[in-house]
Amino acid sequence: MFEIGGGILSLIWFLIVIWAVLKTAQSSTSLVAKLLWIIILLALPVVGLIAWLLLGPGKSRV
Repeated sequence: MFEIGGGILSLIWFLIVIWAVLKTAQSSTSLVAKLLWIIILLALPVVGLIAWLLLGPGKSRV
């Protein structure tokens, strides 16, 4: 049972990272910024997603 739950959580996490990559690719930021965020999201999925949520392209710097 634990393996099934872990697989579902992994799939959900994967879908969220893919969603973040797509949102980044569609953003109005520069190409370099988009590429850097996509590389970070794919190379470091957990840390990258948290950083993207907090600092990602299009976030206002208040």
